Amino acid sequence: MEDRLAAAYRRCRDLHRRHGRSYYLATLLLPAWKRRHVHALYGFARYADDIVDRTAGDPEERANRLREWSARFLAGLAGEPVDDPLLPAVLHTIAVFDLDRSDFATFLESMAMDLTVTGYRTYNDLLAYMAGSAAAIGTMMLPILEPSDPVAAREPARQLGLAFQLTNFIRDVAEDLDRGRLYLPREDLAFFGVSRRDLVEAAARRAATDAIKAAIEYEVRRARAHYAAAAPGVELLAPGSRACIRTAYHLYGGILDEIERADYDVFARRAVVPNHRRLTVTARCLVVKGAGP
Repeated sequence: MEDRLAAAYRRCRDLHRRHGRSYYLATLLLPAWKRRHVHALYGFARYADDIVDRTAGDPEERANRLREWSARFLAGLAGEPVDDPLLPAVLHTIAVFDLDRSDFATFLESMAMDLTVTGYRTYNDLLAYMAGSAAAIGTMMLPILEPSDPVAAREPARQLGLAFQLTNFIRDVAEDLDRGRLYLPREDLAFFGVSRRDLVEAAARRAATDAIKAAIEYEVRRARAHYAAAAPGVELLAPGSRACIRTAYHLYGGILDEIERADYDVFARRAVVPNHRRLTVTARCLVVKGAGP
């Protein structure tokens, strides 16, 4: 049993290291005993996302696979044996920290939405999706980070999840369009005179129009507002957890900096924080003291 559990944690760590470079780097600053639990939650989210986005087959086949995997997970929560290479680590982490099961149900509901929903009319509509796909991840992680005041830390944790995901949506417009999805609200785009077709054409020529740049700038400001709302939560975490979250905060926020440096053209190249800046940010966050990130 122990070998199986250790193997599941290794699988989650490998998924995290392969797909979540910024966040994986930040987790290296956590106390060693906490890292595997963060890897487990990342692995859970990533595996579900891969079923939706990277599994071969039509949407119905992917929906069936997500339902089957979700059913195995729920059976495991109910105490049944689970034959899965990843879920034993997730279930163990949930048990160790008595994590809120409703966060996981909300997350899986949002993953299922990705199989049928291809866009969002308003930002409130998008927030309803991100409540499961992003905010719930923040609150899942919170007990592992040991806040001094869990009630006060809850909303900043939600806001940080929203900030991270909106950053990804802004950066990955072209990639999401390739999957038939658009996460930037149609109402926002229309305000700047931008249509879905305009975005598809910009992605094809790898260059944004001035109108698209204006729309992206607007969404960047919105993402920064989420980061600002998340900032007070950092000092509420256990001292051993702060450097990790502070680093993730600045590395993900650094993606927005790169988008700004590119004059808000998210089609010319993928915005990536350079390695030298990653290392500088990580080193600085290790020694920062005082309120906020």
